[in-house]
Formats: sequence, structure tokens, C-alpha cells
Amino acid sequence: MTSTSPRRRCTTPSPPRWSAGRPRGCRPTRGRGWSRGRFKAIDGLRRRARFDASLAQIASDLDAEAAASDAAEESGIDDDRLRLIFTCCHPALPPDARVALTLREVCGLTTEQIAAAFLTPPPTVAQRIVRAKAKIRDARIPYQVPSRSDLGDRLDSVLHVVYLVYNEGYWASSGDRLTRSDLADEAIRLGRLLVALLPEPEAQGLLALMLLHESRRAARTTPAGELVLLEDQDRSRWDRQRIAEGAALVARALGSRRVGPFALQAAIAAVHAESPGADRTDWREIVGLYDVLARIAPSPVVELNRAAAVAMRDGPAAGLALIDALLARRELDDYHLAHSARAELCRRLGRRAEARASYARALDLARQEPERRFLERRLAELAG
Repeated sequence: MTSTSPRRRCTTPSPPRWSAGRPRGCRPTRGRGWSRGRFKAIDGLRRRARFDASLAQIASDLDAEAAASDAAEESGIDDDRLRLIFTCCHPALPPDARVALTLREVCGLTTEQIAAAFLTPPPTVAQRIVRAKAKIRDARIPYQVPSRSDLGDRLDSVLHVVYLVYNEGYWASSGDRLTRSDLADEAIRLGRLLVALLPEPEAQGLLALMLLHESRRAARTTPAGELVLLEDQDRSRWDRQRIAEGAALVARALGSRRVGPFALQAAIAAVHAESPGADRTDWREIVGLYDVLARIAPSPVVELNRAAAVAMRDGPAAGLALIDALLARRELDDYHLAHSARAELCRRLGRRAEARASYARALDLARQEPERRFLERRLAELAG
């Protein structure tokens, strides 16, 4: 019986014979059209999955952004960097570790610069940072902006971070320049924000200290970039506006009767800033301030600075005896400024051989070019 349909139908139940890749006389049930449709459906599912994942990521980002915005509003910290510094200075970490981690991850200082600030070998600082990160991970310490009520618990570490950023800007630990104005300016900016946020005596003291030191910037180097010691600086080039602002902050900090290390250091800087010359500086007052500072925040560097002040008050022999006792403890054995200070006092006493040895040791340790050139000039003078 012949079919009246214009198209043939495959009626045999047996498997069709293939010719040129398809059944003879029968349209394949799963041909190219089906494959194209299948792949198109799969691509659609993949696009949908990617789209859904993107939506999820966007929602997650928006949630995080909203949470950060809420936390920032609750903390009262409007500045992004200051907020990150407070966040990174978590009280669950040891003080040195939280400061080192914040300097590295938030402030961008190198491990070598942080090591110079701590007077510690770079591998020790690197291990400290690694351990801090591991503790954050293992203890699942949340990365979140602290509330305003928690800011006070982190203030000391935050002040220390800003102080060390300024130190690197005021006296670079290495390189071809004495200072880095970008770091110094950023530290002062953060200091102003801190005083506005938490007008504590130590925040005021830190800002005062930075302003008073910064007032001397123009006089600290020659036009060629060579180092000029404090006693040789042209004080007419000091910034009187910054000195006035810094001195006012010192008065406020000391007037609170809650005096800390930064306020005391600022008071010492104010005595220098308000003296018409090195020979008319009140060294007795400066030594007295260092005595108080050594009691509340003892450190080898404080002792070294006090010894230099004693040398100005009582003569180089008195200062040299203190520095020799300090170096005998070997705590400042790798600190070039300790050897440079000893060399200067030996030079003033006419002990040229000892002065040359100490200057040479300082030169071996110094990593900043203006300092190295200064030490080389001193050695050349002694050799002549």
C-alpha cells in the first residue's frame, strides 16, 4: 500500500543502515539541530549561573559596603586610612605586632624601614608580621571597624603608628634624601584628625611634637641637600607659625595633668624651638624633662638623648661617660646615631683616635646618603 503523504516515514523497527553519516530514508531523531539546541541550553544555564553568582557577589559587596558605612558612622572616623589604622590595631594582637602589621599593610612602610624604627633586625620584624597574620587567621579575629567606645583602647597603638610614620618622614632610614615630606605631611594630617576625633593629651602631644620638629625642615639641609646639625641651623628659617601652634598644644597637654611620653617629647621640642640659639637653650630644663620621660617610658634611645643633653649642660666628658655605659650594655651596638654621638663628644674632647673609630663605626651602619656624607666629612677633618 502506497502512502499518500508527500514525505516518507521510517516504518521499519530494525536499525537503519547508514549512508553518508545518516540513516537511509529516515531523518535522524538526534541530529545537528538537537546538538545545537542542547549546547545553547547549556550555555544559557552557564550564563544564568554566572549572572546569579554576579548578583550574589554584588549583593555581598553591597552588604559589606553598607556594614562598613554603618561601622564608620558609628565610630565617627570619616577618613579611610585612619579607619584602617584603628581597625588593624586590634587589641588581641601584641602591641609590637599590631604596630608592625599596621605600618606594613596600611601605611606602606617596608620591613627594613619598620626594623629601623624598632631597632630590630628585619627578619625579626618579618616574623612578627607573619605571626600576627597567623593569629588573625587562626583566632578568626574579625576585620571590622571598632565602635567609638572601643577607640580609646586602641589609641596608644594608633599614636605609635602615626609617630613612626612621621619619624621615617622626618629622618629617613635609608636613601638619598634626609627627609620624606610625603610621609611627614601624611602623619601630621592623621595627627590633626586624631586630635579632632579624640582630643586626649597624648594625641595633642603627638601633633605638637610633629609640628615643632617640622618647623625646622627648611633649615635642616643646605640647598645641596647636605645635613645641618641643630646647633648650626639658621633659626630665622624656622616656621614660627608651626612653632606657635605646637607650643599651644603642648600647653594644653601639660595642663591636663595627664602627661605621657609624646607630651613630654613635645615639651622638649618646644624648649628647643623657643630658644634663640643653641648656646642660650635651657639645657637644665631639657635634662629634667628627659629624667621624667626616662621614668615613664624608659628606652635606650631616651637614655642616649638624655646623655647628649647632659653633655650640653655639664660638658662633653659627662655625656661621654653616660654614652659609654649605654654602649657597654650593647643595646645600641647597631644604632649608628649612638656611635655618631660618641664620636662627636670624643672630637670635642680632642680624643681624635677614638672619634675616628666611632665615626667609622657609624659610617658602617648608616644607610642614608646625607648622613654618610656628613660622617665622611668628619672623618676627613680628623684625618687632616
